[in-house]
Amino acid sequence: MLSRFKCSLGWAVAGILYAVKTQPHMRFHLLAAVLVTIAGFWFQISAGEWLHVASAVALVWVAELVNTALECAVDMYTKNYHPLAKAAKDAAAGAVLVAAVNSLVVAGIIFLPRIIN
Repeated sequence: MLSRFKCSLGWAVAGILYAVKTQPHMRFHLLAAVLVTIAGFWFQISAGEWLHVASAVALVWVAELVNTALECAVDMYTKNYHPLAKAAKDAAAGAVLVAAVNSLVVAGIIFLPRIIN
C-alpha cells in the first residue's frame, strides 16, 4: 500500500512539474506565491491571515492545474476547432481567473493596510 501511495505521489508531483515547466501562467503563479509568502513573513501576518493566504494560493494552483489537465485532454482528443472544445477551455480559463481575482482580493485585504501604514 505504501508503494502505491509513493507512485501516486510521484505522479502528482510530475503533474505539477509538467504544469510549471510548460505553462507560463503557472510560473507566474509560482512567483506570486513566493512573493506573497515573503510578504507574509515580512509583515508578520497572523495565523488566520496565513490560512486565507494559503487557501487563496492553493485555489489558484488547483484551478491552473485543472485548466492544464483539461487543455491537454482536449488537445489530445482533437486539434481541430470545435465550439465545445473552445467552451471547455474557456470555462477552465475562467475558473483560473475567478481564483486569481479572489487571491487579489485576499491580498488586498491583508496586505494593503500594512503597505499603506
